[in-house]
Amino acid sequence: MEQFLAMSIGACDTIMVSSIGEAGVSGVSLIDQLAQLFVQLFAAFATGGAVVSSQYLGHKDDEEARSAARQLLNISVLAGLLIIAVFLPFRRFVLKAIFGGASEEIMANALVYFVWILLSFPFLAVYSSCAALFRSMGNSKVSLKVSLMMNLTNIAGNAVLIYGVKAGVAGAGIATLLSRIVAAVVMLYLLSSSQAKKSGRIYLENIGKKEFRFDMIKRILKVAVPSGIENSVFHIGKTLVYSFMSGFGITAIAANAISNTVCSFSNIPGNAIGLSSVTIIGQCIGAGEKEQAKSYGKKLILLSSGGMFLTGILIFTLCPWITRAFNLTEQARLLSVNVIRICMVANIFFWSMSFTMPNILRGAGDTKYTMIVSNITMWLFRVFGSFLISKYLLRTHPDNPSLALYGVWVGMFIDWIFRGLCFFIRFCGKKWLEKKVI
Repeated sequence: MEQFLAMSIGACDTIMVSSIGEAGVSGVSLIDQLAQLFVQLFAAFATGGAVVSSQYLGHKDDEEARSAARQLLNISVLAGLLIIAVFLPFRRFVLKAIFGGASEEIMANALVYFVWILLSFPFLAVYSSCAALFRSMGNSKVSLKVSLMMNLTNIAGNAVLIYGVKAGVAGAGIATLLSRIVAAVVMLYLLSSSQAKKSGRIYLENIGKKEFRFDMIKRILKVAVPSGIENSVFHIGKTLVYSFMSGFGITAIAANAISNTVCSFSNIPGNAIGLSSVTIIGQCIGAGEKEQAKSYGKKLILLSSGGMFLTGILIFTLCPWITRAFNLTEQARLLSVNVIRICMVANIFFWSMSFTMPNILRGAGDTKYTMIVSNITMWLFRVFGSFLISKYLLRTHPDNPSLALYGVWVGMFIDWIFRGLCFFIRFCGKKWLEKKVI
């Protein structure tokens, strides 16, 4: 449920912004893809903190788990502020360098939306970190409730600012910023309240006091840095793919934006089980129960695959009606339906091994292997392979450049197949169970 709500915040932006035309959708889509680079950085910190905290909890050392929680918040917020300081003054140069092929109308919308998304990052860092800490204690209900609150705030803000004030993409960005502020404030309150100190094994004391423990930060970064490099380089590759996609035309960009939004909902079971894997495997390893960790790993993959099958079949069937919710031309809508259906078939067979399995390995601290495999397959197949296939389709169908969009998605599916095979081979061995984090 939390994953569904987290993804719906982007879908609500896209649906509501679509009321101002395809240029608005395309501008928001380009920034969402770039923003994922930074979102994944916060996710990497959260993963590092969750792995360390989970292993300390499994080891029955609650005091060190609380120390890890404080250090996680410190480095996450610091990273969010640093991103604002670096990118806000140079946002036009950055977007021109990456998406230079986009039209002036799309670029203007992207620049406006980018400002508000940048300002929201420190608050997103707090929310992501606190949610990971609650999950490491096995309490995912808290982050679910706060995610619901965040989404309702975002939807209400969109309704007022886009439909009422007519603020366009700026309204979507401001609503996202406000929703993340609300989520961050509530999460900090819940993790530092007297109730948290009575009932939780992890809680925060003296939030205003900044205290850095570099030995604990090193443990967190031991997991976070490889995960951060993996996720960041991965999304740099995706952004590069978007940069050469900007020459496919507005129909392909809009269809791709809608396809990404719809397909992301089918990944909810795998993403949710992947998040729980970090806590489950981390606590098993912290308690020294390696065989139990492997047994749970098998069960988690089976659950993920079953969930992906159900959502894949559902979206494959309903996507012609789902895409009608977006304000697309008929050509863009039909293109998105075809892409979504191809993706659903690939999801059922390949997604869990490619994305749930590495979270099982990360829960044990085996992050370097996942980083190396992900980066190699991503650059080889998703970036270079997509480029070659798309260029071939552009050359053979110059009268219909939108067909080149299929090349991007086929390159991605080939990436999934190879990385999933590598992760499966690693899981079948024992090296991932021998990693040391605490």
